Amino acid sequence: MYKNVVLEQKLKDEIHPKIGNREIVGFGLNGLATYVDRCEFPCPAIRFKEDTPEVLKLREKEKGDWKNLTLEEKKALYRASFCQTFSEINAPTGEWKMFLSVILLSLAATGWIMLFVKKFVYPPLPKNLTKEWQEKMLQKMLDEEQGRIMGISSKWDYEKLEWKK
Repeated sequence: MYKNVVLEQKLKDEIHPKIGNREIVGFGLNGLATYVDRCEFPCPAIRFKEDTPEVLKLREKEKGDWKNLTLEEKKALYRASFCQTFSEINAPTGEWKMFLSVILLSLAATGWIMLFVKKFVYPPLPKNLTKEWQEKMLQKMLDEEQGRIMGISSKWDYEKLEWKK
């Protein structure tokens, strides 16, 4: 069964319960008997599917001239060894839609939490932050002539009742 890879019995007893009846065909990505489809490393350590009688017949036929194999037989052999083709691996998965939806839902939830906190948790704003209060305070400061030398009153013309230019 293992023509290219020779394993010690101890290692076989450790690996085969995990991989079943799949053939070990090489070193793989990191030396472990695992299967993974990656463009960076296109040669997995084990075949994708277990050996069935049909696949074993095709493997015997494969040893001869490949011109005798039909296109369907070649595809069956490929699919027994690999899960995906390179174009299937590189095809867009649409995974970006999930990430975008999670981001948008997070932003929406954050907005609703901020509105809730502003409405029910924070106390009302103090009255000195209103525009009317600030205008009254400015008028009071001008009436009392506060900061006559360098302050706000130094910029007010008391004769023309307007800001100096």
